[in-house]
Formats: sequence, structure tokens, C-alpha cells
Amino acid sequence: MTLSGSSAVASRVGELAPFRIEPSFVGRVWGFEDLRPWYDKVAGNEPIGEAWLTGDACVVSTGAYAGKTLGSLFAEAPEIMLGKNAPDNASPLLIKVIFAREKLSVQVHPDDRLAQKYGQPRGKTECWYALAADPGAQVAAGLKPGVTLDQIKDEIHAGTLEESLNVVDVAAGDMIFVDAGTVHAIWPGSILLETQQNCDLTYRMYDYGRPRELHIEKSLEATRLVTRAGKIPAKELEDRTILLDVEYFRIERIPVKGSRSSESLSDRDRQEPGLAYLFAAAGAGRIVGPGFEPVELPARGIVAIPAASANFTVEDAGGLELIRMTPNWPGAGE
Repeated sequence: MTLSGSSAVASRVGELAPFRIEPSFVGRVWGFEDLRPWYDKVAGNEPIGEAWLTGDACVVSTGAYAGKTLGSLFAEAPEIMLGKNAPDNASPLLIKVIFAREKLSVQVHPDDRLAQKYGQPRGKTECWYALAADPGAQVAAGLKPGVTLDQIKDEIHAGTLEESLNVVDVAAGDMIFVDAGTVHAIWPGSILLETQQNCDLTYRMYDYGRPRELHIEKSLEATRLVTRAGKIPAKELEDRTILLDVEYFRIERIPVKGSRSSESLSDRDRQEPGLAYLFAAAGAGRIVGPGFEPVELPARGIVAIPAASANFTVEDAGGLELIRMTPNWPGAGE
């Protein structure tokens, strides 16, 4: 079944029920050969480093539009998916699970202005929520006070750049914010749920001798010596925990005791319905409601809740730890 535009969808169904998205597994030299027990996936020719949960090429796996790519659904039915206040028709969030067996490159992402200077639609601000972490796990987020661009250049060539990085200890349940312009690196020892602007633009500064392209000049141009990056304390509310609420996205951990209605999931301070994603960080759940077949939410699975979603209920199918991710932009909301 194909879409011929958002008006056709609205006239035929009025609402678009929640639907599950199949992850897309991306090969990375620093990844794992076997993702079990996180996912039932074994690598082929290249280790797997990322499970993309909302990439444009990810496929809808339940409901009337099963088999359609997520990117095409946003392009053809933007108001159904995003609501009335979205600034454009593009999918706003790229959500991934990161599996690092080796150190990733030391890198930096451009902000919107710099990305657009080089012909890209947007930059990349991101955050990492630790689904699991070994004792002593660390990442790098930002630079030590007083580090200069000249010092960074010298250390890139000397292979000593790690000495200038701000090292952050990671434990399960931690949230780390990485705004655009932050020099950063993911190291082994943790499994990270990454939420970011829908952009995969990375400038590598240093790559531990791997034979991959570096982008030293652009990375230096993108670098901000001082950023807001670092571990973010959670904000406990009566009915949820806000893990992060910044420009581009809001991340919440929401308890589900037996079941929970869609109305109770929504942000009460927002006026218009908008897109949301529900991710099972642990356990499993089920999305049920009138007019659509139940949608299973397996461990590490994700369900999209369109702006024009029917009312629904989330049921705990056993040990469900629910993470809710929504885009932020001026005037958007639920």
C-alpha cells in the first residue's frame, strides 16, 4: 500500500495508529560481531556498531503502511506525523543504539549554521542515555579548561589528543548531553541510546591510526572550546522522570504500572499534538486501542506515535522500562 499525500491519508483513516519500526543495523569498524542478547543479530562482512531505530530507511513493520520506509512516510504525510507546527517535513530525530567494542574516533559535529554553509540541511546536537555500563566505563565529552585550538592541532598530529579531553564516568541510567561543536568520543564499556538531530554528519579529528578519512580543518572550524556538554541530572516529577529537555528533543523515562493511557503520556504544557517515540529500554510492552491491531513493543524495540494518532493504552508485558522521545522546536508541542 502506498500513500499519495497527507490529505489522502487523513481522508481515508482520519488518524494514524501507532506503529512499530524495524531497526536497521549499520556496520562500523569499532563494532561487535554479535549483538545478542540486545538484538538477535550477527554480523556479516563487517562488525555492527549501530542499530538505527528511526533512520529514514528504516521500515514500518506494523499497521496499514507496513513495508514503507519511515522517510517516505514523513515526506508524504508530514502533518499526520508531525502536527501543524513543525518547521519542515523532514523526520526530526535519528535514534540509535551504539555498540562500541573499540574506541570511536575523536570527533565533532557542526551546528545548523555550519552544516548549512556546507550544503547540509541541519547540524547535529545529540545525547547519550546509558542503557548499560561496565564498572569504570567512560566517554569523552568536551575539552579540559584552557585548551586552545593550536593545542588541539598539535595533539592531533602527535597522537596525544586524548590528554585534552574531558572524561566522564558512565553508569547505567546516566544521561550525557553533547551539543553541536563539542569535541567528544565514545569509548568501550557502555551501551548507549543516542538521540540526535536527524543528521549523520561527523568530522573526525583523530582515529587511532585507522585508515579512514579525517576532517581536521572542518572539525577545527566546528569546534567550540566551551560547550554545555556533560552529565545531566534527571528531574523527578510525580508521573515521570525528565532525563533531558533542550532544543531539538526531550527525553523522558515513564513508569508503566500495569497500563497507562496515551493522555497520561502527553506533555500537559503543550497545546498541539506532535510526534513521539516510545522505546523499551528493558522488558516488553504492548500498544492497544480501538480501531487497530495491538502493536507489540519488544525489548529495545521502538514504536512511533504520530501527531494524528488514535488514543491508545500502553500495557506492561513484563519489566517494561519505557523511554519517551519527542522533538522540540519553537511552537511545537503536545
